[in-house]
Amino acid sequence: MKFRTDINGLRALAVIAVVLFHFNPSWVPGGFAGVDVFFVISGFLMTGIIFRGLESNNFSIINFYVARANRIIPALSIVCLALLVFGWFYLTPLDYRALGKHVASSMGFLSNVIYWQESGYFDASSHGKWLLHTWSLSVEWQFYMIYPVVLVLLKKCMSLTNIKRLLVVGTVIGFIFSAYATYRWPNLAYFLLPTRAWEMMIGGLAFLYPLQNLKETSKKYLEWVGIALILASYAFISKDNLWPGYLALIPVLGAYLVIIANRSGSVITDNVVMQKVGLWSYSIYLWHWPVVVFGYYLDIYIWPWIGIVLSVILGFLSYKYIEKIKFSRKVNFSIGNILKNKLIWMTGIIAVFSCLIYVNNGFLFRLTSDANKIANDIKFSPYRYCADLEYHTPEKACNYFYKKPSWAVIGDSHSIELSYALANKIKINDEGIKEFSFHGCRPSYKEGKMIDSCSIWTDKVIEYIIKNKEIKNVVVIYRYSKYLEDKKYNVFESFDKMILDLAGNKNKVYIIKPIPNLDKGINKLFYQSFWTGRGIENIKGSTIYSYKKENRKILNHFMNVKYPENVIFIDPIDSFCDDKNCYAIKNGEALYFDDNHPSVVGAEKIVDKFKIREGS
Repeated sequence: MKFRTDINGLRALAVIAVVLFHFNPSWVPGGFAGVDVFFVISGFLMTGIIFRGLESNNFSIINFYVARANRIIPALSIVCLALLVFGWFYLTPLDYRALGKHVASSMGFLSNVIYWQESGYFDASSHGKWLLHTWSLSVEWQFYMIYPVVLVLLKKCMSLTNIKRLLVVGTVIGFIFSAYATYRWPNLAYFLLPTRAWEMMIGGLAFLYPLQNLKETSKKYLEWVGIALILASYAFISKDNLWPGYLALIPVLGAYLVIIANRSGSVITDNVVMQKVGLWSYSIYLWHWPVVVFGYYLDIYIWPWIGIVLSVILGFLSYKYIEKIKFSRKVNFSIGNILKNKLIWMTGIIAVFSCLIYVNNGFLFRLTSDANKIANDIKFSPYRYCADLEYHTPEKACNYFYKKPSWAVIGDSHSIELSYALANKIKINDEGIKEFSFHGCRPSYKEGKMIDSCSIWTDKVIEYIIKNKEIKNVVVIYRYSKYLEDKKYNVFESFDKMILDLAGNKNKVYIIKPIPNLDKGINKLFYQSFWTGRGIENIKGSTIYSYKKENRKILNHFMNVKYPENVIFIDPIDSFCDDKNCYAIKNGEALYFDDNHPSVVGAEKIVDKFKIREGS
């Protein structure tokens, strides 16, 4: 097929948006939609290759796979190899093990499944995943593997004309399913092929049903409308919108219109800058996210400007010296030819090494024992799933170590690590804990007309705890500062009602005072100190001043409120802070696993303040 400058320019329009969004989301709030534009382009090109082969009866699925591998794998392999080398010297075993897992999944084109299982694309933790962006390559590869097989099988039982009609129907059904799945299972819908396939299929329809004999004026208008739709999605859609869903139709339709316009010589897409960026777009896409992550950890003020330039330079070098290498397209399954195949060696070596990294837990011997200990302490409770919505009935709440639940812990997600630490402390007395946690849920007891999922949950839990005579003691912990600014709710009144009702029915009620928030995530603080040689024994995370300012209202309330004598305050401040600073890492121990949740070690520091005697 003749080289399409409009499509090359469309690639540039897509990669520019993605890069700008990743370096600074405020510049292009919907820049992530550039990936959807890439999907449409891929669908158009792949459908063209397959249908031309089917029409001439010389299409080879194996040759198709080999051509796709030659296009995708070499540049991807170099990025993965560079990260593995970098990680050997500069990543902790915990993070290096994760990198090994992500490299293996990227080389095996299953990274979209792995990232779907781990967390959301827009989560804060995403900035610690060096290959997060390869999820889209995995989606494309999965489409490449399935699509030609389906079309070849369909050709055996129907005409090409009917196949084309079937693809129209399939695209419509795929879009409807994507819209529903995005609402029903948003994280799954973002990462997996079934909700993305329609975007590539609509690109295929642009090839199968081209607009013939369009005048130049009509082409220009189609292109302008298409580009306007794409730019509108970049400007007016944001990560707050469910994606892909029905809104993805905006950039997808925009890319479709640009492709069917088939307009060469466009001022927008066919200029020297857009054409060069389009040629380098794949390699720029591959390199830009690791550059973003590196800058995120070092927190360099002007990094977006440095990082964008560096991404383009690396993309250009990768295009010139890696993408332009001509790998063999001939398929020969003899052992000799397989052993000589450079692509197989490249993929195999990186995949095996990354698996060894994962199996060997990131090779602990690479770093000092102090660094390894701190890195291992940056972890959350193995019971963190207890805050999942499916467990939000009191009867199904987590019961730790299957002991009789003489203790209850109620709160938001900050209660999880504390429950785990406390359960470990009291299990020697043959006691257990029932944990009632609801992620992001404020103290919301007996709020009257202000009924929502939080208040319904809290009312049920308090009633359950009071009625359960086995539960003698209750611990209450929230991220109070997060909820006090919402004027719709009287959090103080609700909280006091809850404490008084619990205190009137239980032996003791422990209230955990606010835990300091960090200015940055602990991983970022750790690596900034580790990479720059500033020392990792004690790493400051915030100040006492900021802690008192942020929590002034709740601390004043706790100071002045009159609770019964069996209500006991537990103050974590001296375990996390000194007279000036609060620490992410203190005396060689990691107290957090992100920027506000205590790690298991941090939770143990709080639990140590409970006066619980062995055998009591």
